Amino acid sequence: MPDWFIEFPSKINLNIKDPIDNFIDYLVREWDPFFDAITRFLRGLLNNIGFIVDRIPWWLLIVLVFVLTWRMSKNIGKAILYSALLFSIGALGLWSLMNTTLTIIIASVIISILIGFPVGVLVSSSDKLNSFVRPILDTMQTMPTFVYLIPAAMLLGLGNVPAVIATTVYAVPPLIRLTSHGIRQVDREVIEAAIAFGSTKWQSLIKVKIPQAIPTIMTGINQTIMMAISMVVTCSMIGVTGLGQEVLISINRLEAGRGFSAGISIVIIAIIIDRLTQGLVEKGEAAIEE
Repeated sequence: MPDWFIEFPSKINLNIKDPIDNFIDYLVREWDPFFDAITRFLRGLLNNIGFIVDRIPWWLLIVLVFVLTWRMSKNIGKAILYSALLFSIGALGLWSLMNTTLTIIIASVIISILIGFPVGVLVSSSDKLNSFVRPILDTMQTMPTFVYLIPAAMLLGLGNVPAVIATTVYAVPPLIRLTSHGIRQVDREVIEAAIAFGSTKWQSLIKVKIPQAIPTIMTGINQTIMMAISMVVTCSMIGVTGLGQEVLISINRLEAGRGFSAGISIVIIAIIIDRLTQGLVEKGEAAIEE
């Protein structure tokens, strides 16, 4: 029995490594001014967000979490619990690193919203465009997260700036997908009623479709935030500071306690943000039902 019957023929070789490497090298060589401009913009954005986050007193942030949780859930127990969990991050000595992590997350989510929302609206307007974009979004969501770090680091260097790009690419698909889905799921009779009263397509989109789709869009933002948080540890591999770097250091040094402290802090951040954004979704749904 010939070898090719059992083993894949070695002479059949699809080489995509060299073209991809050559393309990245071309971008680094020819588009360096463009990527320098992006780096300066993102560094400025991170500095501004970091300036604001670092100057929020620790106690004020805990009070804000308490008030927002109570307003969203009307449950004093949850408000106390989430405030205590946030306080525990400071008690672990990780408050400063948490601020750095929050800065990266906020910057990534802002860019994701600025890109994802208009693209989602555009995709919702065309079945052909939706069919074209869907496999791209599937690929972006299923691609191993480490892969995004390679071109980001090559084009933008190491540190927090390429982490924002890599996190945005990884986190933006849910927002595009759910924005498009939410607008598409708006009751057809509501849209027809708006058109019957003289609304243009643009007015129907702004005053009817988007408001009706707000809960679904907020769910997309929630998922984007969760995916951005999940990239924190991964991005530490390209020199990103914050809680993710603390986890990476603990792995390299085999310090389980240090790793669990940072890991628990990341989980606490995720839980608090998830609950707050879910509260916004529920309020939006209640407002639409009324």
